[in-house]
Amino acid sequence: MNKLNFNGKTLACGLLLITLLGLPFSGIYTLFAIKALCFALFAAAFNLLLGQVGLLSFGHAAFFGLSAYVCGHAATSWGLPTEIAILFGTVVAAVLGLGIGWLAIRRQGIYFAMITLALAQMVYFFCLQAPFTGGEDGIQSIPRGNFIGLFSLESDTAMYYFVLGVFLLGVMALYRIIHSPFGAVLQAIRENEARAISLGYDVNRYKLTAFVLSAALTGLAGATKAVAMQIATLTDVHWHLSGEVILMSLFGGTATFAGPFFGGMSIVSLQNFFADKVGDWVTVIMGVIFVVCVMAFRQGVVGEFYEWLSRRKAVRLSVMTKKEFNS
Repeated sequence: MNKLNFNGKTLACGLLLITLLGLPFSGIYTLFAIKALCFALFAAAFNLLLGQVGLLSFGHAAFFGLSAYVCGHAATSWGLPTEIAILFGTVVAAVLGLGIGWLAIRRQGIYFAMITLALAQMVYFFCLQAPFTGGEDGIQSIPRGNFIGLFSLESDTAMYYFVLGVFLLGVMALYRIIHSPFGAVLQAIRENEARAISLGYDVNRYKLTAFVLSAALTGLAGATKAVAMQIATLTDVHWHLSGEVILMSLFGGTATFAGPFFGGMSIVSLQNFFADKVGDWVTVIMGVIFVVCVMAFRQGVVGEFYEWLSRRKAVRLSVMTKKEFNS
């Protein structure tokens, strides 16, 4: 049964990869697909903190937006190569995560969330006033450049495959983090922090490490998005984006690995679909979706799907057991 389950997951991952590789030729707007991949990585990076450690951050837009600004400035004003500019933005986000995390992890629950929100607002006003961000105009016309100096990223198709590569690297990094002894300790802290302390684990050190990793991967998503969309604005660092990423994670399912990826892509798709039809009412629709998700899908869409599969498997096993007993 485990072998069959493993083969099923492998087949699903293979089909998904083939779908992503062929997406530019499916007629879907390429820039939309690029944006969906970036926000899916953003949601998964955020969920490393919420789903694995149980810490709800209201300030993750600070890492996403500041990394976008720094990457855009490095590529536009300093002329750094694309991959170096993205890496620089990721490192800056990790350093910012170290500072914010060092303060925030000293509190729990709503106090942790409010500290992250307050510090993220400070980053927002810094980006509003800092000379290199362009204020309300943001940084525009960010050059896409070349990958390792050989492959031009000017076309949307080439940029899509570059973003897909970054996305897959982020997925592999998150998978390795979660399915490691370090990830097991994070889950132990989430389930029973007092017991983890009694077992001798330095809980604050693990929390801080998870916070920095989450911030770094969020920065990677933000920097990649800035280069791909060729713009970094205050929207990227606004607290509204911190709320949206929470919705993405909850919609997909915080307790699953695939949930945040699904949630990120789904919310971006819904926003893109409703934007042309209802205009400013899209925010209201997103709010309704959030309420419905919390009330009806407590485990998220992917979590509820996994639960349904588990119930079906249990029913099949029960039927097989009865048949064997009767025979």
